[in-house]
Amino acid sequence: MHMKKLLVIFAVCIGNFLYAQKEESDNRFAGNKNKPARQEWLRDLGFGMFIHFNVDAQLGITISHSLVGASDDYLKRYFNELPKTFDPFAFNPAAIAKLAKLAGMKYVVFTAKHHSGFCFWDSKTTSFKITNTPYKKDLLKEYVEGIRKSGLAVGLYYSPEDFKFLYDQKILIKRGDMQFDKKTTAAYDDLVRKQTTELFTMFGKIDVLFIDGEPKEPCRDVAWKLQPDVVITRGAVNTPEQTLPGIALDEFWESCVTMGTQWNYKPTHDNIKKGGRLIELLVEARSKGGNFLLNVGPHPDGYIPYEQEIELREVAAWHFINYEAIEGVRPWIITNEDNLWFTASKDKKTVYAVITGIPDWPKGERKEFVLGSIKATPQTTISILGQNDKVTEYANQLDVDSRFEQKEDGLHISIARAQRVYDNYKWPNPITVKLENVEPALDPPQVETGSANIINGTIELNGRLLKKGNADSLQILFEYRPYAGFAENLYSKDWLRTNPVSIHEMGNFTQSLPAVEEGKEYQYRAVVMHPRLTVRGDVKRVTVKGSRK
Repeated sequence: MHMKKLLVIFAVCIGNFLYAQKEESDNRFAGNKNKPARQEWLRDLGFGMFIHFNVDAQLGITISHSLVGASDDYLKRYFNELPKTFDPFAFNPAAIAKLAKLAGMKYVVFTAKHHSGFCFWDSKTTSFKITNTPYKKDLLKEYVEGIRKSGLAVGLYYSPEDFKFLYDQKILIKRGDMQFDKKTTAAYDDLVRKQTTELFTMFGKIDVLFIDGEPKEPCRDVAWKLQPDVVITRGAVNTPEQTLPGIALDEFWESCVTMGTQWNYKPTHDNIKKGGRLIELLVEARSKGGNFLLNVGPHPDGYIPYEQEIELREVAAWHFINYEAIEGVRPWIITNEDNLWFTASKDKKTVYAVITGIPDWPKGERKEFVLGSIKATPQTTISILGQNDKVTEYANQLDVDSRFEQKEDGLHISIARAQRVYDNYKWPNPITVKLENVEPALDPPQVETGSANIINGTIELNGRLLKKGNADSLQILFEYRPYAGFAENLYSKDWLRTNPVSIHEMGNFTQSLPAVEEGKEYQYRAVVMHPRLTVRGDVKRVTVKGSRK
């Protein structure tokens, strides 16, 4: 009886967990009709700017979502009063494009219409639009022309979900479980088709389309019909939101991430990610085979706020030196060896090792690393991106030449940080080692993270060793940590560990999670430790609910 109760608790826990996942991020995708060559083109670009903008930026609140559960008075004033004071007179797409290009971004995606229904173009389908504000002009047209003129690829975000439509139809505004009669469904689909037609006939070539909300199908169908070369991301490919996949993925994917904790402009109670953290996330995304779409939330007057700009300029300084490791690359045979993250050329003959986690590396100091996944060939060369390996300023006597030596335990590299980036000589961001004409040193082990079960009051984590690599014996364990939250998840980098256990055969394994707090949600992942390197499985979550007595 006690066991049955525990299993019921676990089932409820998992059910709630899956439901929360669905509501947090609209990441449903199917029926991908993107042209493969165009999708690979976008994958090569690697890094883009997302811009979330809306009438409610004036209040510094969540974009559109405050309308769900809002009173009639709130809805009335939102739709009728906010447009009267919305005047983004300082919106300057050329300036935004300049900053984006400096930061290394190759495409920009702008919210043509978010869930609120507010249109940033002169749509014939609604009066809730930018040309009926004090701004009066077609801001989307200015955006498209400015971004295109800069040489960046033009992207649009479009939400078929339209709270203004629901409001006008006197339908309760909510997310999920929306049931309409045939007449309303037809009207909704017609609105989406007409608006998508406007977007794809009024502004010339659109390179990227991000569809957020339902109904996606009429939007996708019209977009691909009118412009077959458009690459649809959300709605056709995997687009994780506010997170990165735990492992490298074979198929193209794109993660969208905020600089702070909100998509919209948030002047108070926010925590903007530092430039160094944004660099780490960019590198991790590229190491795992995806694109990094980094969001900015303009001030209601239209410009990018200073606190966001300064972090982008730190990214710009790093990318100016290290762009090779980001553009046109693919994953290496593993994503990382501890704090060294890898990207590779498409033929895997050139590998970039981005060394993170050493913010206090003094200029001129030499450090050595052993790379277990890379093997040198007679043609191998080594260099540091941005450096000439000949001299460091004011210290001509120092040997700053990069060196390598292949040994039994791996490729030994010896390198120095030789370039001065800041006046105080303290450049805290990663340096990148470029290794040309190399090959994989092994077929790496592979581990899969399984489910979490509650048995006799204890949480048991399951994993599966899929490949052993070239080792007879390995160690397995699990890493876990409290889940910080949807918007806060990427601020956290530290993990706790279970005790490692030796394993000699492929197959399933289980470990019990140490004492955890009831009511808390945890992330966990399976880990396999090879003599040369450590490989991790994907990240999953479990909520601790019910009595564990």
